Amino acid sequence: MPQPSRLLVNTGPGKGKSSAAFGVMGRAWARGWTVGVVQFVKSEKWQVGERKLADHLGIDWHTLGDGFTWESTDLDETEAKGRHAWDVAAGMVSAGGYDLVILDEVTYIMKYGWVPVDAVVDVLRDRPQRTNVIVTGRYAPDEVIAIADTVTEMVKVKHAFDQDIKARKGIEY
Repeated sequence: MPQPSRLLVNTGPGKGKSSAAFGVMGRAWARGWTVGVVQFVKSEKWQVGERKLADHLGIDWHTLGDGFTWESTDLDETEAKGRHAWDVAAGMVSAGGYDLVILDEVTYIMKYGWVPVDAVVDVLRDRPQRTNVIVTGRYAPDEVIAIADTVTEMVKVKHAFDQDIKARKGIEY
């Protein structure tokens, strides 16, 4: 009998939530799993290394955000993109065609009220037995934490950005 799928949550104010998820992405791919990724905040203008790797490996990747909300010039459009990303993600999780789906920074669509927490919980809770999911982002709602199998809170002890050291290709993206 196959093992039940897992729901993992990487949350908290520290660095490494998405990086940890993408480490699992590589591990899952190496085990022959079908993997999909939906990015809720980053836009196509971010040329992240993980995307380049995913393209090379044939991983299904959707970058559907338009950047950080505090940089948005049209919050209605940002919200619409967040809702659309959720529609794509919910379809990927519910269809059962993936062994692993990574919902990168999905917590923000709940924090800002663009998608009800209950709607996200329903999809995550009712996912097919085959489909493992990793949720990343700050402010994971208690309702998501309650149904998760593993929750990791990343805590910042020290960060280069606080010392005015800019993001570096290969380290931060």
